[in-house]
Amino acid sequence: MNYRNLEEITLTDVPTIADARGNLAVIEKDCLPYPIKRVYYLFDVPSDSYRGGHAHKEQLEFLIALSGSFTVTVDNGISKKSFLLNKPNKGLLLPTRIWRELEDFSAGAVCLVLSSGEFDEKDYIRDYQDFKKT
Repeated sequence: MNYRNLEEITLTDVPTIADARGNLAVIEKDCLPYPIKRVYYLFDVPSDSYRGGHAHKEQLEFLIALSGSFTVTVDNGISKKSFLLNKPNKGLLLPTRIWRELEDFSAGAVCLVLSSGEFDEKDYIRDYQDFKKT
């Protein structure tokens, strides 16, 4: 059973340079505790749909709502905690072996994901009962 403390998972500020012409958010060097190996984004997700529904054995992921909003629920097999992502200068770092579900996507929501690894199906735990056993 995974007993990771969910209190360690918190929203993180993305370094932002404010300017009268608009804001610029920057993710580089030591902003994340890993080198970025894959970037992908979710968009046009119907409001009554959800994404995620898995955990990663090794990959870390950093999620940002570039536009709109959505809710991320994290689960360690014992308890759950939800986060509303709705600002492009806040992100959520998801550690390994944490189940995640993304839902309540607003119209026009875009979820950017910065991952520590390339896609590898063997890294996924897709069955919740299997997850609870790890």
